[in-house]
Amino acid sequence: MERGAQIEELTSGASGRIIPVFRNVRRSVPSPASLLRVLLFLHSFILWFLLLLRRGGPFTSKTAAAGASAASPRRRTCGGRWSRAAEEEDVRRRRELAEEVVMVPPLEEGDEGGACRWETFVFMGPRSALFCRSWLPASGDLRAILVIIHGLNEHSGRYSHFAKQLMACNFGVYAMDWIGHGGSDGLHGYVPSLDYVVEDTGKFLEKIKSEYPGVPCFLFGHSTGGAVVLKAASYPHIEAIVEGIILTSPALGVKPAHPIVGVVAPIVSLVLPKLQFKGANRRGIPVSRDPAALLAKYSDPLVYTGPIRVRTGHEILRVSSYLLQNMKHVTVPFLVLHGTADRVTDPMASQDLYNVAASMQKDIKLYEGFLHDLLFEPERNEVGADIIDWMLRRLEQQSL
Repeated sequence: MERGAQIEELTSGASGRIIPVFRNVRRSVPSPASLLRVLLFLHSFILWFLLLLRRGGPFTSKTAAAGASAASPRRRTCGGRWSRAAEEEDVRRRRELAEEVVMVPPLEEGDEGGACRWETFVFMGPRSALFCRSWLPASGDLRAILVIIHGLNEHSGRYSHFAKQLMACNFGVYAMDWIGHGGSDGLHGYVPSLDYVVEDTGKFLEKIKSEYPGVPCFLFGHSTGGAVVLKAASYPHIEAIVEGIILTSPALGVKPAHPIVGVVAPIVSLVLPKLQFKGANRRGIPVSRDPAALLAKYSDPLVYTGPIRVRTGHEILRVSSYLLQNMKHVTVPFLVLHGTADRVTDPMASQDLYNVAASMQKDIKLYEGFLHDLLFEPERNEVGADIIDWMLRRLEQQSL
């Protein structure tokens, strides 16, 4: 693709792309009785219809069923479901691509730092094999380790520039691809439960702490990854082993495109969890003011750009709602960063987190005019420096 080509802006993370059906439903307010009748009808109709789909329909013959089972393993089944062989092939292809990602980007003007040690490896989580990366200063002198949890639809390899900035200050970096993302197991773009990602994050952090028992650790999460990190740190055994967490553009209080979606999505996600909403709006909200960063993101084959899957969207709504209701119980030290022009996640939700959280050590910075992907904005080095300065201050406080 030529550098000057127009970029199709797609939306990353938790956003208006989540379940954007029923967007054109008339916005008049019905009476409670009529709304209840509509919801009961929809509930009954959807359950009946999806039950027929799962059973193959009332007119499916044994011959037709046998023919379907003999089809190519790479062919998707009814309702967008994938065969196991197709998913395994998808994972194999993505893992090969993940291994090819450049781990150390070329030096740019003003860059600091020297040689580093990096590697890729597969971490066996509780349910699946997860593709991971690490960047460590060649000197081996570590101030602390930052564990990166990426956002929805992206992958850990996108954070190599930030890792280089961290290593220049003697921070080690570990990063993990979610299930269904990057080089990890699972169908691309499909997350059966964000609680699985939360659990994987905790196990990954515990592994790192066991390998570096005397080195302080921080957790970083972007967008929906920020929601994952915030929920993981709500568990006492995780909070006890981190010095603090950093959240950029966290997905808090995400709303469906229409209230009816909140009723229908849980039902559909149980019966056809991998179904893609074909009507999802592909021309989404810009996430960076840097055209080169947008081009790199949406030409990256490891970035999922297809319609969001039903279960994935429902999980984002569920977890972000849970976090919004439990902000006052947050006690872990945190830094939350958000762009005021972010139209993907709500900067005011980050402000609410800062205002309400019970944490004794908490900080917030809102970047005027910045968009969603803060570490891919033209001022990415400024954002990275703010994160590093906050971690250094936390380490100084802990040493007193």
